[in-house]
Amino acid sequence: MAGASVKVAVRVRPFNSREIGKDSKCIIQMSGNTTTIINPKQAKDSKSFNFDYSYWSHTSPEDVNYASQVQVFKDIGEEMLLHAFEGYNVCIFAYGQTGAGKSYTMMGKQDVKDQQGIIPLLCEDLFTKFNNKTDNSMSYSVEVSYMEIYCERVRDLLNPKNKGHLRVREHPLMGPYVEDLSKLAVTSYNDIQDLMDSGNKARTVAATNMNETSSRSHAVFNIIFTQKRHDAETDNTSEKVSKISLVDLAGSERADSTGAKGTRLKEGANINKSLTTLGKVISALAEVDSGPNKNKKKKKVESFIPYRDSVLTWLLRENLGGNSRTAMVAALSPADINYDETLSTLRYADRAKQIRCNAVINEDPNNRLVRELKEEVSRLKDLLFSQGLGDIIDMTNAMTGMSPSPSITALSSRAGSIASLHDRIMFSPGSEEAIERLKETEKIIAELNETWEEKLRRTEAIRMEREALLAEMGVAMREDGGTVGVFSPKKTPHLVNLNEDPLMSECLLYYIKDGITRVGRLDASSRQDIVLSGHFIKDEHCTFTSSTGPTGEMVVLEPCEGAETYVNGKRVTEPTVLRSGNRIILGKSHVFRFNHPEQARAERERTPCAETPAEPVDWAFAQRELLDKQGIDMKQEMEQRLHELEDQYRKEREEANNLLEQQRLDYESKLEALQKQVDRYYPEAPEEEEELEEEVQWTERERERAVWSFRKWRCYQFTSLRDLLWGNAIFLKEANAISVELKKKVQFQFVLLTDTLYSPLPPDLLPSEATKEKEKRHFPRTIVAVEVQDQKNGATHYWTLGKLRQRLDLMREMYDRAADVPNNTTEDCENVMTGGDPFYDRFPWFRLVGRAFVYLSNLLYPVPLVHRVAIVSDKGEVKGFLRVAVQAISADEEAPDYGSGVRQSGTAKISFEDQQYEKFQSESCSAGLSRTGISQEELRFVEGEGQNVEMGPSADEVNNNTCAADADEQENPLKASVDGPLDALEHLRIGNVFTFRVTVLQASSISAEYADIFCQFNFIHRHDEAFSTEPLKNTGRGPPLGFYHVQNIAVEVTKSFVDYIKTQPIVFEVFGHYQKQPFLPLCKDVISPLRPCRRQFPRVMPLSKPVPATKLTTMARPQAGPCHCKYDLMVFFEICELEANGDYIPAVVDHRGGMPCHGTFLLHQGLQRRITVTIVHESGGDMEWKEVRELVVGRLRSTPEADETIIDPNILSLNILSTGYVRPMQDDRQFLDSDMPRTFYRFETAWDSSMHNSLLLNRVTPYGEKIYMTLSAYLEMENCTQPAVITKDICMVFYSRDTKLSASRSIRNLFGTGSLRAADGNRVTGVYEVSLCNLADAGSPGMQRRRRRVLDTSVAYVRGEENLAGWRPRSDSLILDHQWELEKLSLLQDVEKTKHYLLLREKLESTLLMGQEALQSCVAEELSESAPPPLEVDPEISSSAEFATERQRDLAAKCLRLLTHSFNREYGHVCVSASESKISEMSVTTLRESTSICALNTITPSSTCPSLVEGCYGNTDLRPPMPRSRAVSPSPDAQHDPEAKKSSNGASEAKPSTRKYVPDIQEIRVSPIVSKKGYIHFLEPHTNGWVKRFVVVRRPYVYIYNTERDGVERAILNLSSAQVEYSEDQQAMLKTPNTFAVCTEHRGILLQATNDKEMHDWLYAFNPLLAGTIRSKLSRRRAGQMRM
Repeated sequence: MAGASVKVAVRVRPFNSREIGKDSKCIIQMSGNTTTIINPKQAKDSKSFNFDYSYWSHTSPEDVNYASQVQVFKDIGEEMLLHAFEGYNVCIFAYGQTGAGKSYTMMGKQDVKDQQGIIPLLCEDLFTKFNNKTDNSMSYSVEVSYMEIYCERVRDLLNPKNKGHLRVREHPLMGPYVEDLSKLAVTSYNDIQDLMDSGNKARTVAATNMNETSSRSHAVFNIIFTQKRHDAETDNTSEKVSKISLVDLAGSERADSTGAKGTRLKEGANINKSLTTLGKVISALAEVDSGPNKNKKKKKVESFIPYRDSVLTWLLRENLGGNSRTAMVAALSPADINYDETLSTLRYADRAKQIRCNAVINEDPNNRLVRELKEEVSRLKDLLFSQGLGDIIDMTNAMTGMSPSPSITALSSRAGSIASLHDRIMFSPGSEEAIERLKETEKIIAELNETWEEKLRRTEAIRMEREALLAEMGVAMREDGGTVGVFSPKKTPHLVNLNEDPLMSECLLYYIKDGITRVGRLDASSRQDIVLSGHFIKDEHCTFTSSTGPTGEMVVLEPCEGAETYVNGKRVTEPTVLRSGNRIILGKSHVFRFNHPEQARAERERTPCAETPAEPVDWAFAQRELLDKQGIDMKQEMEQRLHELEDQYRKEREEANNLLEQQRLDYESKLEALQKQVDRYYPEAPEEEEELEEEVQWTERERERAVWSFRKWRCYQFTSLRDLLWGNAIFLKEANAISVELKKKVQFQFVLLTDTLYSPLPPDLLPSEATKEKEKRHFPRTIVAVEVQDQKNGATHYWTLGKLRQRLDLMREMYDRAADVPNNTTEDCENVMTGGDPFYDRFPWFRLVGRAFVYLSNLLYPVPLVHRVAIVSDKGEVKGFLRVAVQAISADEEAPDYGSGVRQSGTAKISFEDQQYEKFQSESCSAGLSRTGISQEELRFVEGEGQNVEMGPSADEVNNNTCAADADEQENPLKASVDGPLDALEHLRIGNVFTFRVTVLQASSISAEYADIFCQFNFIHRHDEAFSTEPLKNTGRGPPLGFYHVQNIAVEVTKSFVDYIKTQPIVFEVFGHYQKQPFLPLCKDVISPLRPCRRQFPRVMPLSKPVPATKLTTMARPQAGPCHCKYDLMVFFEICELEANGDYIPAVVDHRGGMPCHGTFLLHQGLQRRITVTIVHESGGDMEWKEVRELVVGRLRSTPEADETIIDPNILSLNILSTGYVRPMQDDRQFLDSDMPRTFYRFETAWDSSMHNSLLLNRVTPYGEKIYMTLSAYLEMENCTQPAVITKDICMVFYSRDTKLSASRSIRNLFGTGSLRAADGNRVTGVYEVSLCNLADAGSPGMQRRRRRVLDTSVAYVRGEENLAGWRPRSDSLILDHQWELEKLSLLQDVEKTKHYLLLREKLESTLLMGQEALQSCVAEELSESAPPPLEVDPEISSSAEFATERQRDLAAKCLRLLTHSFNREYGHVCVSASESKISEMSVTTLRESTSICALNTITPSSTCPSLVEGCYGNTDLRPPMPRSRAVSPSPDAQHDPEAKKSSNGASEAKPSTRKYVPDIQEIRVSPIVSKKGYIHFLEPHTNGWVKRFVVVRRPYVYIYNTERDGVERAILNLSSAQVEYSEDQQAMLKTPNTFAVCTEHRGILLQATNDKEMHDWLYAFNPLLAGTIRSKLSRRRAGQMRM
């Protein structure tokens, strides 16, 4: 009952005179404990409340339901009085409106019988119970107090002297109380009645309209009831104190109802304030104790209870929700005129019903515990008596002495029956446990009954025992007895311990008492005064005898027999007199120092000037002393032990070596035995291989190619470069970390440098062995260097890796002493390598802006030329342009007058020595990209085999491009005819002095970062001197910078000089002063930047790596060897959604991006989906799909880029529903599929996006966002070792389920109304290239080198790495970027050379038109180098040509065969192969590609692409050109039967296909550059009709669409593996103008343009080289017609 709720009772009174006068009606009804109030205005509106008691006192006492005062007291008062006797606090208070009967219920009418209230009846019953008690051990005392709370002030009603107001205070333990409140002792009910009468007379009452005797104050009558019980057994007195609070509250009222004014109004306000606070307290307590809050966890902040807002609630705090049993009586008025007040009172009481009070019995905890334990003892005794074991209780009490027991004789007489008692105990279940509990309980009672004096005596005895025990352990106490520790006594001799740890020394102190002090072990036969433990300590080890002699107190140490005892390092066996300071060692580990205070004091008095010992007397001193005295040499012992360990190690090592050697011999014998078995089974295999090798016969051409390949392989250095990058990454990272911590503003990063024309390597960056190998190398050298970006000075330097390591050592030294050197000081000491700070290098005032090259071929004719050449940096960036004029002049010709500001130098004489130039030629053959003007690319073409070889050079080939080692092998007509035509050039006769002029005119478009600009130039092989201009101020805006520098150069003509002006340029180097802030912010909008480079592509979606398979076992990828064949794949991706009719319909795709192979799937949320993939490719015997192993999707993200290093947990493997070959749809079926259908392979999978558990897929995509996902399909192919992987990044947007997405709405920018069915555009295309490669030879050196693992040091941690903010050293990506830079430099060089030749040709043509026919022979000779030779050749010129070598004769024969192959017309058949890397990136062809036309044209049309007028075609029928090879295509209906394959392919019958290939599928990144787009006609086979298709050329691919509005690619053509044919003869014969042919490896296609201009534009888009050749022929034909 400790947590009982407040008891609540309601009582309704009769009508009073005021209510009777107003004819009031009763609105209260009671039924049992339910009270109902009826709204007088609305009879149906009634409210019911349930209480503990409902008292109906509205009628007369004759009514059977009438509740009298006695009944109220019996229900409430008697229960509360019972709780008071139990020891609880009790509170009864009445609440209600004014005149509701509160005071009547609480006080009643004392002079009228049976009408007394609860308070007098309770007091009377209290004393009645006192008198009825018969227990003499109980005594009672009663105190009463009476107070009223009037206007929030407390007044004592029992003490007339306390006329003032009392203060309310709060005690931490007692709680709130009233200071100086009278507490009067009473002995009878009459005393209480007298005090109550006097207090009621002093209460403040007044008359109001509602009550004539209205209580204007709250009355609180307190009874303090004390019960005392005396226990005779323990002589202990316990008491209980109960506080009974009886409260009569003032009536709640409304000012308008009571008519209160003035003082009455003020009183009512205070009454209502206290009652309102009481209501708040009750509501807050009810809220805390309500049902929902009980089940909740404890709140961090408890609900605030406003007790202090009123004096009433403050004093009743314990009675309201505290330590009290509380009852509340709500007095009600039955009249309808008081409906609002009555309803408020009911609600008030209903809230109070929810309060729970936690009452406890008010008694001493110790007494309560004794009482409970006694009850437990009596219960256990009853239990034992019930089991017949009562005599055991008496025996137990006798043995323990806990209670009175019989005499000893009686106890001994029972001793014989102990055995039988034991049996009885064992027999009785639970009796043994009860006896133990009984003993424990009686023991606790004895401890609780122990007096304070007994506790003090027991504590003192324990303290004395503890001090004695500590003294034995060597720990002393001060004389005050309050501090434990080691305290040196003033007189007593003692021992102090010494320990190896200085902190443990002198922590133990042992007193040597007068007489004998024994030292020994704890388990000795006799008690030892000093107890020690450990090895070599005897049970009785030694004794200390303290006696008083003539010289004072003396201590003698006497060791026992066999005990090891040392004094000052010497072992003692006889009694020894100790002196203060002696070192005593007992056993091996106990070291003490003997202290005798009296001796030490006397010694100091005798020798007051004694010096302090040099060495402290500690444990180490005692140990050294012991070793010295015992003659033990520790060093010798350690050396001896070390020698023993070395001998043991040597023996074990010899045994291990012998065991390993024996195992090696065993394995070698086993290997020899196995080798003999192999030789016995396969004796002829090596001989056959040797015979096969001997039978190989190489042609001269094949041998040249082999030599060239070996040279390239030998100089291939990208694997070693990767090793250098990985191995030195840790040094680069450490240098950056030190730079950041020292705040040097210097950043280090790897860079690759290649010796090219635009970026020659300085000598300090070349390794020492590079100069020796320069003549042997045939490819440019690439080195790994460190780019040092000095952000403080705005400079950039390049260091070698060796220099980085040297500087890193200095950086470490600087870092170590950084704490000692002030930050504002700078060391100016000259360092051998750095010249100061190791982070910085000296930087020149001028920095190289870029280089430009001007060719001198115009001096051969001679004609003047003005060049506009690009200034290119070493990174391939165009920094500006330079205008230079070059012309031949006579020796005495003066320079023209340019006006003021022109710097004219004198004539410089330069000598060209043949030996020096040849040496330069041999050295520079590999130093740059095509420095000799010829490309080794020609060596890749073999007659009759040129179409089966990869045409486009790779990045590695571009990087390692070279010229021939032997100058005689260069296929250059000009070079070949040096000795002949030189005689025709009168101005270049050998031995003559030739003078020409170089004029530097202007520089433009140079950035304002460079303030002062000047230019210097020289011949490419002369590094010792240069011609320089004056520096000019550069502002970055305004007109170009005008140098107008004129330089005349006179040269004695030699063979090397003529060769130089034919092939080599003059190098122009532009320098400028770099400044970090080149211009003010206001000038930024004025300066126009350079045009962006053509290769700066817009941002496209990155190509992701394949998603890892979940079902396939990971197997090592075999190394791929030579490529067997390549195919172009076009893959359609569709996402189908389930419609209402049960069909899966392709989801809408938004193609508004404008780029091919891109699109966004518009999906609905919550629908089932399927992913359909269709693969389209040319039919071929090598391409046959077997099955789809797995399709996985993953890497869900909201950005196009995916972090592939993180393991994706959301990878999902899809269930494959169907696979197989299918027929193309109507819109996918093209003219290509009419004669040789393409292969369509399709598979479908089920995709449940909810399985990913990704928020991106399980919600509607927010506006402006897109979802990206990577899809990977693993497909198994015939004759392949492992599955091929097709990967595609899918872009999606999710809409709500009910959103209508029509194709016309979402793709309106691409599709017109009715022009295309929407379903045909609802897919995304991907273009891939599949390569089938042969398995590589695992034992080749190249494979072994690629497999070699190099430690990647970039992941190793260095100090300060966390400060680099994500910086990482570059590795493999740097190699790829550098290859692109080299390719860009090569293209820029080829473009400059081609521009020069085109400019020269234009100049020569204009000269011919002006009538200068004397230079015709020179023009023909020059054009023979820059373009294919014309088909009309003067027989005299061709017959008079002399060829110096066999190689040149072969070239001439090839040219003649090409000329005779034409159809006797002026313009014959032209066939050109396009190079992938050139055709996709260059807009103008290079010279070296044009020179390869001669070699390519030797391939007959029948071997490459059949002629359009072959005999198999009729004169009236149009036929497309046939493909170069036909392959079998697996048709959709064909059953893939091995027998059918054999019958359909003759080659497979003769040679079974057991070859295994390594497949590799790479997605092609679509080029953003459109070369041309528009409609063009294709010839459809078998119908001779033309079909119109929309074509977009994005090199190297041609994308074919049905219409301009078609968003899906229907077919593709790969120009890198195709040939473009154009022939006017065929057009005239077939009567089909404006046609040209495209021959792929699988088919031939004939195309027709609308007019001649369109045809040439299409030809230029398909093959710029062929278009340039045709234009050149047309221009020469027009020039010839004009001359004629």
